[in-house]
Amino acid sequence: MIIREILAFKGGATFSTSPEKPVVEAIQQMVERSIGSLIVLDDTGKMVGIITERDILRAVHKYACDLGTFKVTDLMTTRLIVGGPEDTVDHVRGMMTENHIRHLPVVEGAALLGVITFHDVAKACLNEASFQNKLLKGYIKNWPEEE
Repeated sequence: MIIREILAFKGGATFSTSPEKPVVEAIQQMVERSIGSLIVLDDTGKMVGIITERDILRAVHKYACDLGTFKVTDLMTTRLIVGGPEDTVDHVRGMMTENHIRHLPVVEGAALLGVITFHDVAKACLNEASFQNKLLKGYIKNWPEEE
């Protein structure tokens, strides 16, 4: 299975914020939408980062302060790790595991196609394993018996 197939099923809706927005607004948007990350876009619409729940928790731990004093740009991850629509689920699972990330922007050229989560990848793996299991059971069931 490839990532394009996950996006086709999930949809390519992405949610974003700007680097200059207050972190509390980003948190509010994530809570209201029940999502774990926002893509950070500059004034031209270029992806310049991602802010995740994990980024916010790290800031709370590190600074032990009121997040109202921070902007998104202060906490966002700028070393973006991205996937492509033709990447396999196995490749992306390995990349996400190795880099300890749970949210992966999917890009094609300069276009952001969507964001997949580790949950999306795990679900795709389980569906694929279930499908293969059914095929194997059918194959075994129809195995010719020796005479």
